[in-house]
Amino acid sequence: MKKKKSNELGIALQGFFCNYLPQLKGMSLHTVHSYRDSLKLLLLFLSRDNGSVDSLCFDDMTVNRIEAFLNHLETQRHNSTGTRNIRLSAVHSFFRCVATTFPEYLHLSQQILSVPFKRMRTRTIEYLEFEELEAVLDEVDRSKPDGRRDYALLILMFNTGARVQEVVDLKASDLHLSSPFSVHIFGKGRKERICPIWAKTAHVLHEYVEEREIDPRKPVTLFTNHLGTTLTRFGVRYILAKYVRKAAETHPSLKGKRLHPHSLRHSTAVHLLKSGVDLVSIANWLGHVSTNTTNKYATIDLDMKREAIAKATPPHAESVSHSSWRKNPDILAWLESL
Repeated sequence: MKKKKSNELGIALQGFFCNYLPQLKGMSLHTVHSYRDSLKLLLLFLSRDNGSVDSLCFDDMTVNRIEAFLNHLETQRHNSTGTRNIRLSAVHSFFRCVATTFPEYLHLSQQILSVPFKRMRTRTIEYLEFEELEAVLDEVDRSKPDGRRDYALLILMFNTGARVQEVVDLKASDLHLSSPFSVHIFGKGRKERICPIWAKTAHVLHEYVEEREIDPRKPVTLFTNHLGTTLTRFGVRYILAKYVRKAAETHPSLKGKRLHPHSLRHSTAVHLLKSGVDLVSIANWLGHVSTNTTNKYATIDLDMKREAIAKATPPHAESVSHSSWRKNPDILAWLESL
């Protein structure tokens, strides 16, 4: 009986990765790999108490064991709350698949789907001011081939606000380097978008593909490492960190920031806001599935407007102290305090 149940788990995993994720849900290869890694960690954790991975079955996947796994991620592997939630998302997705293909495990699936995500502490959005971005780009040695690649990579990321995975997945054929200049980006859930690029960005990319003898008509990898293979997300992180570290020597404001490739995406959004672009347009620009994701920039927008109003205070205006609505959850009470 145990062996039969083990076979059921194996069949379910095979269907999940070979059919459910890529075919029915249309998930990207990057997402499939992320879910694979999450479930591998879960299976290895469960096998510590239940023998080998091959002997595991659905009976071993109780709510208590799933919760113990999540606790293990945070306390033993020192994963962040965000990573913990990503792993749980993969488990949830697997049991949604199980619920449809193995009705006898519907109750188990419902129980595991009820395991909640952990609330995350809201972090300050880290982004580069325009002067800081220029300082970072100035550190790139464009006299060397790798430097010219890095410059093209960073300026394209800032121009488009693309996710790092979207950038490393770019092919030469995704570029349109004649007017109107644009790049074809494949985002989350295989959602496609056309993002306009500046003439300067197009010029830099044109020089880059010519130097590397890349045929822009062919679907060949745009950004490669010194081995000629596709640049990885970690490679991009290393490149950005290297130039930020150098720029911080002359721009101390960079030392206090925790910057990573996604910070360039935040920088794009903030600079679009400062240029007067509305949040809906920014959501389309960045490829957000929902404008709810873009709303996190609304606070930055309000702060910028508040600073602008403060600077535009008319002469001889009376100084009036107002409480902040963000400190008082009762909006009516806040309005009364004005």
